[in-house]
Amino acid sequence: MAKADIKLRGRSYSIACAPGQEVRIEALSKQLDARVKQIASAVGDIGDERLLLITALALLDELDVAKRTGPGTAHSEARAAEALVNAATRINELAARMESGS
Repeated sequence: MAKADIKLRGRSYSIACAPGQEVRIEALSKQLDARVKQIASAVGDIGDERLLLITALALLDELDVAKRTGPGTAHSEARAAEALVNAATRINELAARMESGS
């Protein structure tokens, strides 16, 4: 098992990870540290545990929004738009037939 050395709020941690994942873990930890600092500046220094909890909730909220509005949603919206266009075309064709008496 490999280890990644990370820093969070000035404290050093050694995290076990899969071999080859050290650089990714370290990069992610830098993003996490930046996010924790951002939240700390907004809510004040309420302790590491609470800051990490709030940060985790904020990140999960963003993930949830991304899942709901991600590529799958765009594909579904495109299919719905196409279905509406097809329905409108058929309605116009039926209206034209009714007007012409066919």
